[in-house]
Amino acid sequence: MPPRKRPHDLLKATAFPIHPFDQIHGVDTSGLVPSGHLATGHPNDEHITAYYGVAPSILRTLIQNWRETVPPHPIHSYTFLDIGCGKGRAVLIASEFGFRKVIGVDLNPQMIAIAQLNTRHWEQAHTHDTTAPSLAPIEIAEQDALDYTFPRTPTLLFLFHPFEAPVLKSLIRRIETQFAKRPGTLDLVYVNAECAHLLDNHPAFARLFRGHVAMSPEDHAADLEAIAQQKEYGSTGDEECAIYRYTGRASKPH
Repeated sequence: MPPRKRPHDLLKATAFPIHPFDQIHGVDTSGLVPSGHLATGHPNDEHITAYYGVAPSILRTLIQNWRETVPPHPIHSYTFLDIGCGKGRAVLIASEFGFRKVIGVDLNPQMIAIAQLNTRHWEQAHTHDTTAPSLAPIEIAEQDALDYTFPRTPTLLFLFHPFEAPVLKSLIRRIETQFAKRPGTLDLVYVNAECAHLLDNHPAFARLFRGHVAMSPEDHAADLEAIAQQKEYGSTGDEECAIYRYTGRASKPH
């Protein structure tokens, strides 16, 4: 089947190849946007990382790996929450998995605008395609992750290394504040887990999985094509990933 036509508003000049996911679905999630182009004037700008959409095959594998950990709640009760969602590729993919709701949060207004446009096109395309999976409701929020109020539902938090250790530490503290009275209701999927040590050594998190997750051949070919233009990056065809469960801190004996 030929690729669907890309929305007119998304036809912007790009120095990057268009990922097959975008060609098939007519969305704009491709390209590598350096962290310096994502700065918003926030005090944590120095700790943000570049935008680059997660390989679809890696996210799908990780969601399956997470389901195999036997989460304490059914998937249809979980909210999938992508912090640092960028253009929203992970949000779109996750919306097909039967979650209660899918939310993308980002601080950059340009990324949010693209993610919202992608979402509208994604939903319209699924509405008109009788063979497409049903979608979870999608919400895109322009907000500081450190001010964000987590859903009251069980939550699967997704991070594609959106920021460095100082901000992740603050996010972990916020998770503890909001989930201390409801342990077992937050799991975390971490791709390109460069700061995994913060979670590995944390008394309130249990690691369920850590290892390299391979891309599909199609995703690896697209990754090589995109990364070839960036001297500071490389592609090995996989990502180091980890999955954690917030279990809460053990109670001290009286």
